[in-house]
This record gives sequence, structure tokens and C-alpha cells, in this order.
Amino acid sequence: MFQFRFLSITSLLLGFVLFGNAQNIQDASAKEAAYTKAITERADKIVQKLDVKKEKKALKVRDLIANQYRNLNDIHEQKKNSILALKGNTSLSKEQLTAEIQKVEQKTDADQNTLHEKYLKSLSKELSDTQVEAVKDGMTYNVLPNTYRAYQEMLPDLTKDQKKQILDYLTEAREHAMDAESSEKKHAWFGKYKGKINNYLSAQGVDMKKAGQEWEKKIKAAESAKKEASKTSGQ
Repeated sequence: MFQFRFLSITSLLLGFVLFGNAQNIQDASAKEAAYTKAITERADKIVQKLDVKKEKKALKVRDLIANQYRNLNDIHEQKKNSILALKGNTSLSKEQLTAEIQKVEQKTDADQNTLHEKYLKSLSKELSDTQVEAVKDGMTYNVLPNTYRAYQEMLPDLTKDQKKQILDYLTEAREHAMDAESSEKKHAWFGKYKGKINNYLSAQGVDMKKAGQEWEKKIKAAESAKKEASKTSGQ
């Protein structure tokens, strides 16, 4: 009788374990399906703006972009897990922990750079240079063209060399932002390079504070005029 009860309890516990494992697998499967759907839709939105004539090529490019998102996510997750493991290792001194984390970050940068170059080569086999640029902008929320246009509107007297330097800085920022793991960090790269641009222009004798204030006034005036026009047309 005791043996029967023991076996019943064991079977019950085993059933709970198996049920738990099955539930975990199901949850992981659902999470993976949702992630795949999200990155595929994100990639598809970018491709739709490329005017790719052949459907087969468009699908191939879409998958290249989606796979890039996935591969980058794998690299970022590996970095996060490695750093968490290091921080949980109580045998490491503060100095050793800092050194080991730096190694992880260096490996992450190296892996990202390798992936970045491979990805661009794959895109270039399918798309024109202009289309590749559009993919880069699509992956970085079009911050480059929007910011470049804003600088020219704010500073209409920029020289040709100044415009080139601004564009060079923004282009470099975009290359980094493409590999960043979140919207916040993508924008942070552009923020960093906007600082470089402002320092460069200040060194060129441009009063960036004054220019920014005047431009802000123009924007507010334009918005007010637009609202008034909307009210008038609605009457």
C-alpha cells in the first residue's frame, strides 16, 4: 500500500514536471513566433519603400533584413548573458570584473563589425547603392536625412564643406546605430554625433545657441500659422 502511494505521488510529481516543461516549450515557441512576425513586418516595411520590381527579390531582401535583426539580437543577448554571469561570479575582484566585461564588450563589437560588413555585402548583391542607403535609413528611423535637412534649414548659409562634414558625421553615426539593440541606443548614437557636429560648427564660428533659438521660433511661428489656417478653412 505504501509502495502504491509512493508510486502515485511520484507519478503525480512527474506529471507536473512534464506539464511544466511542455508549458515552457509552448511559451518559448509562442515568443519566438511573435518575434519572427515582428522583425519580418519591420523588414517588410523597409522593403516596400525600395521599389523592388521583382517579388522574389523583394522577399529575399526582406529576409536578409529580418535575419540581420535576428543575428544582432543574438549578439546582444549573448553579451547580456555573459555580463550577468560575470557579475554573478563572486570570485572576481572589482578590477577583474571590469577587465572581463571589457573583453565581452570588445568581442561584441568585433562580432557586430563582422556581421555588419557581411550584411552590407549581401544587400549590395541585390540592391543598388541608393536602395542600400534607404535600407540603412529604414533601420535607423530616417534620422540621418531628417537631421541633415534640419541643419540646412536652421543654418541656410552653410558652406559646401560644412554640409559635407555634417553629412559625414551623420553617416558614421548611422553605421553604428544600425547595430544598436534598441531605439533608445540608436538615437543615442546620433545624439553623440550631433554633439560632434555642433562642436565642429562652433569652431567654424557658428553661434549654435543663437541659431537654435531662432530656428525654434521659426518652427513655432510656422506651427501657429498652420493652426490658424486650419481654423479658417474649417469655418
